[in-house]
Amino acid sequence: MKITDILSLLGGLALFLYGMQMMSSGLEAAAGNRMKRILERLTSNRFLGVIVGAGITAVIQSSSATTVMVVGFVNSGMMTLRQAVWIIMGANIGTTITGQLIALDVGAMAPLFAFLGVALVVFFKKPSCHHYGQIIAGLGVLFIGMEMMSSAMSPLRESEAFVSLMTQFSNPVLGILAGMVFTAIIQSSSASVGILQALATSGLIGLPSAVYVLFGQNIGTCITAVLASIGTNRNAKRTTIIHLLFNIIGTTIFTVVCITTPLVSFMESFTPDHPAAQIANMHTLFNVVTTLLLLPFGTYLAKAATKILPEKAYETEAEHQLLFIKPTDLSREHQIGMSAIVLHNVWEELGRMAQMARDNVEQSFQAVLERSSKRLETVGEREEYIDYLNKEIARYISHTIAYEENEADSKAISSFFQIAGNLERIGDHAINLCEYTKRMEDERITFSDEAMKEMEEMKRISLQAFELFLPFDQIQRGNLQEISVLEQRIDEMTLHNRAMQIERMQDGVCEDNACILYSEMLTDFERIGDHLLNIGQILDRLPDGFLETETAEKTEPALAPV
Repeated sequence: MKITDILSLLGGLALFLYGMQMMSSGLEAAAGNRMKRILERLTSNRFLGVIVGAGITAVIQSSSATTVMVVGFVNSGMMTLRQAVWIIMGANIGTTITGQLIALDVGAMAPLFAFLGVALVVFFKKPSCHHYGQIIAGLGVLFIGMEMMSSAMSPLRESEAFVSLMTQFSNPVLGILAGMVFTAIIQSSSASVGILQALATSGLIGLPSAVYVLFGQNIGTCITAVLASIGTNRNAKRTTIIHLLFNIIGTTIFTVVCITTPLVSFMESFTPDHPAAQIANMHTLFNVVTTLLLLPFGTYLAKAATKILPEKAYETEAEHQLLFIKPTDLSREHQIGMSAIVLHNVWEELGRMAQMARDNVEQSFQAVLERSSKRLETVGEREEYIDYLNKEIARYISHTIAYEENEADSKAISSFFQIAGNLERIGDHAINLCEYTKRMEDERITFSDEAMKEMEEMKRISLQAFELFLPFDQIQRGNLQEISVLEQRIDEMTLHNRAMQIERMQDGVCEDNACILYSEMLTDFERIGDHLLNIGQILDRLPDGFLETETAEKTEPALAPV
């Protein structure tokens, strides 16, 4: 094998893997958050779940990418462990499409695919055309790389040492180990199966030896999901265990069948002169039959994964923490499905933040009504938590928004950044109100009965505004239209209460210190209304499909807010 052949092999592998990456990126940019809604609605049924998993994997040409996406969804609480089972089963079927396309010699059309894809990117300005062009061009580049690898390996037929090595794989253990290790290294079963087909097409390996390598490749592809699960929660780790169990069980069954029955000869007889098709057909048979065998036992696979990785008492964690945003997410900006995960995680954290702000507003008004500073410590601790969440959410958004390619999702993430800022400001005004109670105690300030009644009404109207968008996962667009009405009511109340305050001061009912303090409270009350209106307007501008959508079944977070 000449140096030019080696370079051609490496170049072909690079194009193959880059083509896959292009297709994945194009799909992510085109689908964006819609992928989340598709999965939420279809994975409750096991058969639809398998179909969805197979369909997504067939498009992105990688079961590893699909499984990593599912691990991320389970980790963020967007998908349950049982729902993940069906997607993983479908992913194993969908990944066989690459081998079938190679066997059909679609590679002859590869330059046309590449040209059409690039034409969509270069000659059209519409972003969606760019995304679809990226998918089509990626497919063309993938098959161009496949052709290069096949041509580069043809000279190896003359190497007795290499041919001898290939025949060693007829030993089931060696073949499975070789397939596992090679696929684990390049982290793509589609690529490793394609290379195996290229070897077979070049006459370097026959189906009797290739079949065990093929089985090992199905196990080796799990390494990507295993790596992705590092630092995730226990359910996400269990998802990778299910993926491993599926392929280990399938490999065990098919290895025994191939040893004890003439299955290999039977598969060869279908396409005796087409070794690439033989491998593709065996790959498809392996995954389809394993899925059919294990489909009735999907829930048992989930239970087995739970037993292998049982629940443990949560370790002591920091007082302030993110419950939905995971630190590991920051290193996965190019992962398929990352857009949906980012939006879901930030949305959930904003929901926590909004509830904390609401509780602080309520308790601060109540502290004033009680003329007591005993709530100040609790409100202060929650305000620190709100500040922490605002800082961490902003850091997370600033890291991820640079990689967001979907225009609608990019706007949504920017909107979330603004919502966090407004919630933080509401928290500031709430703590201001509560801190006034300390002055009331130190300076022995008291308010008139009329002022206290006005304060009670201010509390009621503020909480009523919060109720229009809490909890976050039940927001209706119709509610958001009412926020402007309430904000107008807050402004009118502020003007009215100031007028009444001046009237009481003129009548000598209100002391100077009390008037100054009450005026400051009215300012904070008005500012709370302004920020609530800002949030309502931002929510109302979110892209269609964000509000009034179904949500996936979620598990309770490990720790409750302060």
